[in-house]
Amino acid sequence: MQHYHQNASVIYTDNKGRQIDTFVIFDTDRQTGLTHINHENLKVPADQLALHDKTVCQYHLPIDDAFSFEMIKKLRLKYADLDRKTRRKEAPKPMTKMMVLANAS
Repeated sequence: MQHYHQNASVIYTDNKGRQIDTFVIFDTDRQTGLTHINHENLKVPADQLALHDKTVCQYHLPIDDAFSFEMIKKLRLKYADLDRKTRRKEAPKPMTKMMVLANAS
């Protein structure tokens, strides 16, 4: 059984034979043999995956081609947007001043 590591660039072949560039989110589970990939958050058997042919080392992201570059760019934007939403806090409402009607003497 092929074991894929977290963040490895892989090519996923779906049931229709389409090949999709994606990456591994978590390691291959040794008990079930399923690998958790980014494409549609799927858990797939290792025989539907192949290490990306432009992978030089274990964690290399092959962004030489336009499709992979766009995929990484969209993921960066997605997670930057998520980070921005979670960090944004509501500003406290300004306190309204009480009107003084009369001075105590």
